[in-house]
Amino acid sequence: MSETPVNPFAQFFAAMPQSFSVPPAAASELNAPKPVTPEPGWWWLSAVRPEAWQSAASKWFTPEADVAPLIATDRRFKSDAWGAQPFFANLRDQYLRTAAFWRDLVAHADLDETERHRAKFFLEQILDAAAPSNFFATNPEAIEKAIATNGESLKHGLENLRSDIEKGHIAMTNESVFKVGENLAVSPGDVVFRNDLIELIHYTPTQKTVHEKPLLIVPPCINKFYILDLKPENSFVAHAVNEGFDVYLVSWRNIPESMQALPWERYLDEGVLTAIDEVRDHANVDTINTLGFCVGGTILACSLAVLAARGELEEFVESATYLTTLLDFSEPGDIKAYIGESTYQMRVQSLGEDGSKGRMSGAELAQSFASLRANDLIWSFVVNNYLKGQDPAAFDLLFWNGDSTNLPGPMYLYYLRNFYLDNKLMQPASLTMLDEPIDLSMVMIPSYVYSSREDHIVPWKSAFASAELWGGDVEFVLGASGHIAGVVNPPGPKKRSYWTSAWPSPSPEAWDAAAKEHVGSWWPHWYEWLRPYSGKRVAAKKHPKSKLGQAPGRYVLEKM
Repeated sequence: MSETPVNPFAQFFAAMPQSFSVPPAAASELNAPKPVTPEPGWWWLSAVRPEAWQSAASKWFTPEADVAPLIATDRRFKSDAWGAQPFFANLRDQYLRTAAFWRDLVAHADLDETERHRAKFFLEQILDAAAPSNFFATNPEAIEKAIATNGESLKHGLENLRSDIEKGHIAMTNESVFKVGENLAVSPGDVVFRNDLIELIHYTPTQKTVHEKPLLIVPPCINKFYILDLKPENSFVAHAVNEGFDVYLVSWRNIPESMQALPWERYLDEGVLTAIDEVRDHANVDTINTLGFCVGGTILACSLAVLAARGELEEFVESATYLTTLLDFSEPGDIKAYIGESTYQMRVQSLGEDGSKGRMSGAELAQSFASLRANDLIWSFVVNNYLKGQDPAAFDLLFWNGDSTNLPGPMYLYYLRNFYLDNKLMQPASLTMLDEPIDLSMVMIPSYVYSSREDHIVPWKSAFASAELWGGDVEFVLGASGHIAGVVNPPGPKKRSYWTSAWPSPSPEAWDAAAKEHVGSWWPHWYEWLRPYSGKRVAAKKHPKSKLGQAPGRYVLEKM
């Protein structure tokens, strides 16, 4: 039975008080299962000194000429319609001055850096939501379009709003255009293994010969795998296959209610470790190469640490590649504004002390990540879809972004507590998984670590700190752009760069200062790094047709 549709706006705002209301300083006073009562969201105002109020107030009376740079860099007000009439121009300018006032207050408040980050983040959420561009009566572009279309744009906008309320989320793309397995995730292959948690896909070689040692890709489990196999021209999978690598990929299951009690260790045991065994068996080889992306990289790292503790790592695995992966969670990026003892206890109240009473909603996770870039991923669609009555364009990346997966409660709480809150993964033997002490320094195989310079989810300096945890040789590469666009950057138009430098380095700043810039995709650089660990070229094996079906498999098609 389908769930009652949720108002996307109500869902967005309902999450905010829970997340930003309790300052970190009060976290130690919270003891589960005591009910958590959030304080007002403006808790940080008590830390503002009188002189800070005076400094911030000066921003409110900024001369008009000083507002011009703010207008020029704010895409919400780029239309000439905002300056055509004094009312809208004054509204825009007062909004920008007010925003500058509040930002200045946060900047000068007596807060530690964690508190300041939280205060700044949630202030931006409020400022973004309160922008005059988000309301029909105060958006001259929307009003002009309604007049020009005799109200048709407003009518269509209301239809879009009704449709999104029924679906329970804001449409970011024309969802009817895309279908997984037809125009997304179309790289040919077979499902060669399936259990309750994963499907293992083997992609059909396109070359007569392939490298002897296969590559196993472990994508993140909080989204579907096809971010690495969107269209043939930008498919990471397709390009790797065309380069002669024998590619296998894990497709994680969208956790149903019957599996909501699954713990973190099952993602290692029945996920990555099982996949490694199955790839070795299917390809009839002793060792393979591995790659993990985002949280898939974190799961891979833990799995390799288990193998290292068992003394089996170098018998099974040649190398590991990590794409935008956190292992040292001391600086986890913008998402840390949502991470705290208070929010953890709220999750415990809903999921149970051990998490087994529920699942972490993929829709809620997606909304949380969207709020990290609220203007781009929420309010721009509110304005275009509803106020202006425009249909969203067809964009494969945004379609994938909305195709989220649920996570089991115990797995999610373990990840939140031990990694984000307590940062135990980077502490040798602080965690035990599958009865083995986890020590990343014991993972002695070569590692290729890729990070994106503008990544707000895995900051590149945090990826650098994570790379320092490995015991083996490291190749650290920094790419342009963000968390997804930096990774999915196929060879072709030289629109982005990547940087390389010697490893180890005293600090990320020292590494960056000595780094050499290369114009173009980092993929060819990775291919050449991977080849020595992939063995000689051998004739591509012809496997019998799988009884489990063809790629992209069954699990990727399951909806929340």
